Order: sequence, then structure tokens, then C-alpha cells
Amino acid sequence: MNVTSRPGRAFARSRASARALAAIVALGAALSLMISPLTACTGPEPSAGPVVAASPSPTATPRPTPTTVLPQVPVVDAALGAPVAATPPPVRLVVPDVGIDMAVDPVGVRDDGEMEIPEDADRAGWYRFGPAPADPTGATVVAAHVDSVQTGIGQFARLLEVAVGAGITVTSADGGVREYRVVGVERIAKEGAPVDQWFDRSGAPRLVLVTCGGTFRRDIGHYTDNVVVTAEPIGG
Repeated sequence: MNVTSRPGRAFARSRASARALAAIVALGAALSLMISPLTACTGPEPSAGPVVAASPSPTATPRPTPTTVLPQVPVVDAALGAPVAATPPPVRLVVPDVGIDMAVDPVGVRDDGEMEIPEDADRAGWYRFGPAPADPTGATVVAAHVDSVQTGIGQFARLLEVAVGAGITVTSADGGVREYRVVGVERIAKEGAPVDQWFDRSGAPRLVLVTCGGTFRRDIGHYTDNVVVTAEPIGG
């Protein structure tokens, strides 16, 4: 799946900027000049034929290799140094109401400026250049493929089943546990998606989960929509 990342707005960034930022900020960066919504949410080889994100099981048919379009870090005014987050990274994400229990890996940006996302659809990626759960401001963004050839339908395919008010637990590398309450669940067309809001590094702390949704289009090699779950920390 691809999600435009950006450390303060969205994550659409040029190849040159990605190199300059070595390890850029979260499916987010600041002041993006270009924003590309999440496009190819599947792994390198998506399912053959339209697949609804919440499909209960992967297709057994061999899948063609699409042109994978992952989130690009946005262009910023100045090169960024070390990752923004100095606090412990998240390592586990649990949404008990829908049976999601996933390991979380820190991810950055590829040489071509696109965001890295674990190819295993049962592992999520946390944009390590954006806020971590313990940071006082901004969106902690965690994304995963909705499916992949290796693992079939991924756990984030259940995001649309999450209800407002559901609880989410995030465990960090230091053993710290943070509880969140879901305040929004949306399926949004990729074109015109408000990516900068999802990856905003300012404002109240929050958790943003992103994957692909809608129908898989073989002709363009990606899903039509993004599924976004927003949650706020319980007890501040």
C-alpha cells in the first residue's frame, strides 16, 4: 500500500529530497510541495483482479507484478537531520475488538523517495521520522499493506470493521503501553485525500492507522481508496 508521507503535511517528496533527508519524517514531512495519496497498498504483487479490502481470504490465482507506488516524502524547505522521534518506537499494535495484533517495524524512505512499508501484510510500519506514541504532539502514523502475495489478506483489512469508541493498545520498545480510543474511521478516495492532515506533526497527540481499501484495479496496479482510523490517547 502506499501512503504519501510527510513530517508535517503529507508524504509526497522528490527523489532528490529523499536523499537529502537520509531518514525522513513519518509517512509525514513538513511543507510539502507535492502530495501523492496512498496508491499501491498491496505488496509487490497484488491479487489478480478486483479485490475488496475487507475480503475474507486472498485469491489463490497468481498475481501480476504491478508498478508499486508507495508513499513519497514531501518536499521541504530545508534538509532534515536525525529522525524527529527520540522517544521509544512502537513495537506492537493491538485492536482487540477486530482481532488485530501486529508487530510494528520502524520504517523510513526508499532511495527513490517512496515510503518503506513491510512487505509482510501481517507486519505494520511506523514512520520513524514522525512522532512516536510518547511524543507530546502530532500524529503517530502506522501503515500496512491490506494484502500481499506472501501472506494473503493482512490484518489491516479489518480496519473498516473498527467502531468509533473501540480501544487500541500500542506497546513501545521500552515496555511502555499507551491506550487509545478510536474517534474516526474513514474510507477515502486516494485522489484528493487529505494526506497532510494524517501526517501532521503538530497539534494534539493522536494515532493514525492507514491501509488501502475499495477495489483493486489491475489496470493501474493499486486500490482505489485509503482506509484511515484515527484514535486519541486515553487520559491525555
